[in-house]
Amino acid sequence: MGHSKEDMQQFESSSIVSGPKGLNVSIPGDKSISHRSMIFGLLSRGTTTVKGLLEGDDILATAEACRKLGAKIIRRDDGVWEVTGVGVGCLSTPHSALDFGNAGTGSRLMMGVVAGHPITATFDGDASLRSRPMKRVLDPLMEMGASVEFEIDDRLPCKLSGTLNPMPKSFKQKKASAQVKSAILLAALNTPGEVTYIEPIPTRDHTENMMRGFGANITVTPLEGEEGQQGGNKIVVTGEKQLTAQDIQVPSDPSSSAFIIAAALIVPDSDIIIENVLMNETRIGVITTWLEMGANIEIMNERLSGGEKIADLRVQYSELKGVSVPAERAASMIDEYPILAMTAAYATGKTHMQELDELRVKESDRLSAVYNGLIANGVKAEIIGDDLIVHGGAVQGGGIVETHLDHRIAMCFLILGLQAQTAVAIDDGTMIATSFPEFLDVMNAFGAKIKGI
Repeated sequence: MGHSKEDMQQFESSSIVSGPKGLNVSIPGDKSISHRSMIFGLLSRGTTTVKGLLEGDDILATAEACRKLGAKIIRRDDGVWEVTGVGVGCLSTPHSALDFGNAGTGSRLMMGVVAGHPITATFDGDASLRSRPMKRVLDPLMEMGASVEFEIDDRLPCKLSGTLNPMPKSFKQKKASAQVKSAILLAALNTPGEVTYIEPIPTRDHTENMMRGFGANITVTPLEGEEGQQGGNKIVVTGEKQLTAQDIQVPSDPSSSAFIIAAALIVPDSDIIIENVLMNETRIGVITTWLEMGANIEIMNERLSGGEKIADLRVQYSELKGVSVPAERAASMIDEYPILAMTAAYATGKTHMQELDELRVKESDRLSAVYNGLIANGVKAEIIGDDLIVHGGAVQGGGIVETHLDHRIAMCFLILGLQAQTAVAIDDGTMIATSFPEFLDVMNAFGAKIKGI
């Protein structure tokens, strides 16, 4: 699943006069829940059915890894996926490397799965994933008894050997990370005893929700007093309980929805409805921020589906104003800071986004990529420590953005070009398929002028 220069294709996005009115938009399934649907299907007894799965490259890589570990996975003609699992404790040793392509979430979650089983697997990925650090995920897994061999520093490829009896441990993270948390909790499923994880502030809790839904023995207790001043949680998993297959309906991905929301906010006359959006409180910090900026976003038809909150969103063109985004909001919008920065470029005044160090270890150094892309297109921006400050106003455009094989950077700057004075170009857009394969189709329906160059 490598990505070579020969595969690259440049795109550019030009300004449009007005946006659509009355457009109903369907967004692909949530990426986080799609990854976990495959993984929990693997770890369950019986056949899990998944409707609305995001069929992007990242999820397909996770599905293939689950097959190599013993699951039987098929896609029915009606688009429903069936995952027949092997159960906790019964994984097979894969005969070839688990190649996750660009899927950072899939690879890191699967490290937790493998670490909790007496098997050895080689993890690999594309050039982007090979550049990303894995130490902070693997360190706690090694404390539980796993071992790892790297070829270079703490980067992929690596060989991970799990353990027959994962050690019950207690972990207290100084830095909130949903991926680290999820890897530990997945390893805990095969642990003879309790594993405790304390997070300083709440991070996305899809792993906990789905563990509960599949029958794991898990408790989540809000912290009190000094330890949990920011609303952290104590999570306890008692392992060696078998999971039972479930029927899953995947809601629309709020991270993918954010690109379309941003387009509607900055293009005059836009008035759209995005259907069935996941509204988990740990995922909607960017919506909270846009509302503070004066965005016309109406949350409609709120309801529950599979234990998760979903809603329809009506989004209209808005005259935005700059705001200061508090550091504690990062956990609920870490993937959305880049697209927030695009809308901040069109806002009145400056937008100050605080403590974005987590952005430096994503598919690329997103903090630098966003800053460099904004500067290349005539937007005044600053990086101070790990803070990003964007000064709003007219966007000049005309720059070519280096995407660093990062799907979110590519989509962000195509959105920026929708109101720029001169077209905004990106050096590659092929990797958009990893998370939002329908992006260009949706943007065409929106009326965007995006073309390959």
